[in-house]
Amino acid sequence: MAIMLRSLLLFLLISLIVSFGFAETRFTEIRSDSRPIIPLDEFRFTDSGVLVLSVSQVTLSNKNPDLDLAKVGFFLSTRDAWIHVLQQLADDDISCVLESGLVKLIYDFKSLKWESNMYTDFRINNADRYTLVFANCLNQVSVSMTVRSTMLNLEGKNNSPDYLSADETMLPSVYFLSSLVYFTLAGIWIHIICRRRFTVSRIHFFMLAMVILKALNLISQAENKSHIKRTGIVDDCWNIPFQIISFLKGIMFFTLLVSIGTGWSLLKPYLQHKVNRVLMIVIPLQVVANIAQVFSDKAPPFSPYKVTWNTTILFVDIVSYCTVFLHIVRWIKNLREVAQTDEKAATYLMKLTQLRQYYIVVICYVYLTYVAVVALSTITSFEYPWTDAVLGELATVAFYVFTAYKFMPEVNNSYFAIDDEENDVGADLLKVEDNEETNGE
Repeated sequence: MAIMLRSLLLFLLISLIVSFGFAETRFTEIRSDSRPIIPLDEFRFTDSGVLVLSVSQVTLSNKNPDLDLAKVGFFLSTRDAWIHVLQQLADDDISCVLESGLVKLIYDFKSLKWESNMYTDFRINNADRYTLVFANCLNQVSVSMTVRSTMLNLEGKNNSPDYLSADETMLPSVYFLSSLVYFTLAGIWIHIICRRRFTVSRIHFFMLAMVILKALNLISQAENKSHIKRTGIVDDCWNIPFQIISFLKGIMFFTLLVSIGTGWSLLKPYLQHKVNRVLMIVIPLQVVANIAQVFSDKAPPFSPYKVTWNTTILFVDIVSYCTVFLHIVRWIKNLREVAQTDEKAATYLMKLTQLRQYYIVVICYVYLTYVAVVALSTITSFEYPWTDAVLGELATVAFYVFTAYKFMPEVNNSYFAIDDEENDVGADLLKVEDNEETNGE
């Protein structure tokens, strides 16, 4: 418990520091950069999109007045158009990307007239995903400037601004409706617990807390996205609770996996310290994963740090899953050794091996949420790009329902049938593990 509280306080402190003053509007500082192409931001516009671009403190390393400043500027491009632009450059049809008619030129530095500030309000009439790019086709000329970009879509007859990308504008509704589903599941589970209170164990209340945390997580996420949609600014009143709940939900999820997988509800007097050992590894890993998620959310789309943070999240989550599964496999391996000479252990082993189906479902769930959802997000059409979020929530709902069905509080549920002989097995098994650890030392 102490390590969990320290981890939560550390995560909360970093979340407060990073979240302070963050908005959906992008601020990019470019200092002495001579790269010919600098991608800045990405946004899916509707046919009534608006780009507000402000550039200040512009300086060029070369002050020669004869420089062709028409070769320095900003443009918007779709991914399909960019492929053809690269082909034009390869065929020497153009010498600078700003000369291509396939991109939407925002403005070039020729209009600056050696001033240091620039502002424009650019309208987009063709719905698509666009990338805002800065191009510098002057050789050996570096640029320094501060760029502020705001992208939005105008919706309805009143042209009300929508600061969410067109592929995210449905997310507040998706998250809110999903939260109602989880609250409904929590209500059903409470009803089951009340009706079968004589067969309820603590793990059933643990499962209830998981569902409630998931619902609260989605509520805070929906409100946060809704606030961004209206104002373009992240509301820390919802963003920070969302991050904290996400952290707690992740910890509880792995705790539930290791508890069920090692039969904690069966042999709880003996397994508590074993579960704590696993959690001492998983909790710090989840702190790292959630901190990486905070920094990833704040990083610009094309920042190299964003790739680093996302890779860190994936790696840490994989390590967490492997830690849990390896612990379960080791537990069953040791149990098999005890079962060769102890019939009581053989009975308990049979109960744990019945969980093989559950392990397979867990692996499928992880695959769906980490692989299938990402794959779907790359192939869905413009009209339904939010379906990856729907698939992720459907997979989670299915996993929660299966877990509830598998470990329903019932008198004849063999998984929760505890007797004195099985408690003796727990004591014997821990002796085997303690001996292994002593020999290993």
